[in-house]
Amino acid sequence: MPSPIDFLTSSYDYHLPEGAVAQVPAEAREGARLLHLNSSGETRDSTVLDFPKLLQKHDLLVFNDTRVRRSRLVGTRVETGGKAEFFVLDRSHATLRGLLRTRGTPRLGERFQFGRGQLELRVQEDLGQGHYLLGPTEPSTLLDQAVDRLARLPLPPYIERGRESDPRDSLDEERYQTVFAATPGAVAAPTAGLHFGAELLANLRGRGIPMTMVTLHVGLGTFQPLKVEDVREHHIHEERYEFSAEAARAVSACRERGGRVIAVGTTSARVLETVARRPSPFEAHSGSTGIYILPGHEFRWVDALFTNFHAPKSTLLLLVAALIGRERLLSAYAHALERGYRFLSYGDAMFLEPPCRQSHDPS
Repeated sequence: MPSPIDFLTSSYDYHLPEGAVAQVPAEAREGARLLHLNSSGETRDSTVLDFPKLLQKHDLLVFNDTRVRRSRLVGTRVETGGKAEFFVLDRSHATLRGLLRTRGTPRLGERFQFGRGQLELRVQEDLGQGHYLLGPTEPSTLLDQAVDRLARLPLPPYIERGRESDPRDSLDEERYQTVFAATPGAVAAPTAGLHFGAELLANLRGRGIPMTMVTLHVGLGTFQPLKVEDVREHHIHEERYEFSAEAARAVSACRERGGRVIAVGTTSARVLETVARRPSPFEAHSGSTGIYILPGHEFRWVDALFTNFHAPKSTLLLLVAALIGRERLLSAYAHALERGYRFLSYGDAMFLEPPCRQSHDPS
């Protein structure tokens, strides 16, 4: 059972040196290091390429196949020439909803140019908290295509890049996307999946390890830090997900053969734990989830987790602590920092096994 200290935001703070935040990925997808925390509490240093050796033949790997869409438009205010940036969160055929950042408060009707003048948008509505609804100054049926053409990938704010262009843009286009990305809709990558390239996937198939896909379109809230002292007062973001009939069959078969369901990434874990609570979990389903996984959560489907290292005071740390315990989590992070692991989206990875096998709902 969690203790009161497990619900304090300050309990999930740690010192993350600037130099520990990876600015570029490893040379090869499988080239990252892997910290393995096994069910006995032992911490072992390994590599992502060795991950298949840590699996059992009855295990199931569950990946998130969302695809990151270009969402970051860089431009200027038409009247003053001042800098502006628009982070597109939702699209329709005629409008865009997102975060508009510029000096001062944008006015209704104010015009902005993006893509060096190739796209002009007008403020249609102030939605509050920096969110605005923008539409083209001239009617267009190609708004969605224009954003895909002119916007940049929405890298996390801790990955430093030039404002309008950067020599590493082509690297990001390839590597800030999983090799199995299929369904556009995310504004951030499911970063645990970035480690899986052709060589590692072939190795897993060669060992007969079953794999399946779910979809969760990662939202901007994934970067939102905890700003309350009691973590239970935090409001988590909702994200759209899809759980296919194929994924349902794969999870059901894994349960029947006594294998472990291993979530590749916290996003896959959120889908699995959302669906596991439905009246008929082994059926295809899609919807939105705001599941908030924190200490005390009873995991019904997720038995182990492959994940990256997360930022201090984040909801992602809470999810990991719920699975393996806060003290084990902080001890593993201290081990990683001491040994020079690379952190966050482009950093190294962890394979986490809970202290003991949890009982599962027979449904």
